[in-house]
Amino acid sequence: MSRGGDKPAHVIIWEFRARPGREGEFERAYGPEGDWANFFRRGEGYLGTELIRDVETPGHYVTIDRWISAAAYEDFRSRNSSEYEAIDRRCQSLTEHEAHIGSFLAMPGDGKQ
Repeated sequence: MSRGGDKPAHVIIWEFRARPGREGEFERAYGPEGDWANFFRRGEGYLGTELIRDVETPGHYVTIDRWISAAAYEDFRSRNSSEYEAIDRRCQSLTEHEAHIGSFLAMPGDGKQ
């Protein structure tokens, strides 16, 4: 998805360990066509989600959510907090570890236009 111009995207990175035997369900829920991405897609300023699987550690994943700005993400999350919490509760059974790595700026020219 295009960011439009040379503005940096707001990037939110999460780390997960899927519960053993639930990896397929986890990938469906957290992938670019999954529950979270479909929910975020309703938000103005959402650019996309990537799901990255560790090639050395089974069940270890990172998600990267991209928004046009921190304000766009925060506005969407605050206006949709009940549904956000409901999806989060529903997906808890798929993971044994979840950690917010941080929020970053993807600088222009990083190849993710």
